[in-house]
Amino acid sequence: MLIIPAIDLKDGECVRLKQGVMENATVFSDDPGAVARHWLDQGARRLHLVDLNGAFAGKPKNELAIRAIVEAIGDEIPTQLGGGIRDLETIERYLDDGITYIIIGTAAVTTPGFLHDACNAFPGHIMVGLDAKDGKVAVNGWSKITGHDVVDLARKFEDYGVEAVIYTDIGRDGMLSGVNIHATVELARALTIPVIASGGITNLEDVKALCNIELEGIMGAITGRALYEGALDFKLAQALADDLSTKMKLGDASLSG
Repeated sequence: MLIIPAIDLKDGECVRLKQGVMENATVFSDDPGAVARHWLDQGARRLHLVDLNGAFAGKPKNELAIRAIVEAIGDEIPTQLGGGIRDLETIERYLDDGITYIIIGTAAVTTPGFLHDACNAFPGHIMVGLDAKDGKVAVNGWSKITGHDVVDLARKFEDYGVEAVIYTDIGRDGMLSGVNIHATVELARALTIPVIASGGITNLEDVKALCNIELEGIMGAITGRALYEGALDFKLAQALADDLSTKMKLGDASLSG
């Protein structure tokens, strides 16, 4: 189980939002590269990057900050990036810059043909981000709730060839209110590709809860505000996740043996 620090970018700075509201941004740093290096030094094995301005504008807005992050960490750990990615040229440019995985969110829902083309053009590099509230998918920076069922869409996108689904419960993101375990498990059980949980992770108890369902297909958990505000210690969280993952896998192996 990977604990994945989030770096949310707004106007070139690292911020955290409450429930996706741009006006509710708290600035944590004006040096995205230094923040990325910090998490690498802490032992992070993957970083989650979001171009918040891009998500609202529908086109990249923080490319300089993203390049600074890639330059700061090199190819030492994978990076996954979402926000405002709406065409194949943008994907190619980001991959050429050194981003490992591209996350397609709103465009996957509104123009599924684009997601299909992206999976074909860049196999192994495309993830889909599904943000949902009460089981229904949200788009356009969470400003619109669609009628699409999150499980049905995820199955469709799995058939396209996406690498993983990043699932965010938008009612909990940035609120430090705990993880929606039930909804995350329901989604993971419906798929064969991994699910990365996002939204609401607060403390080590949430890490334990996610590790308990890891074998359902949960490969990682994205957390941001809890890390930046000191509610969650990254090193302790990843150490706990590694320990519990090992125990879960050993237990599973003993049962199957």
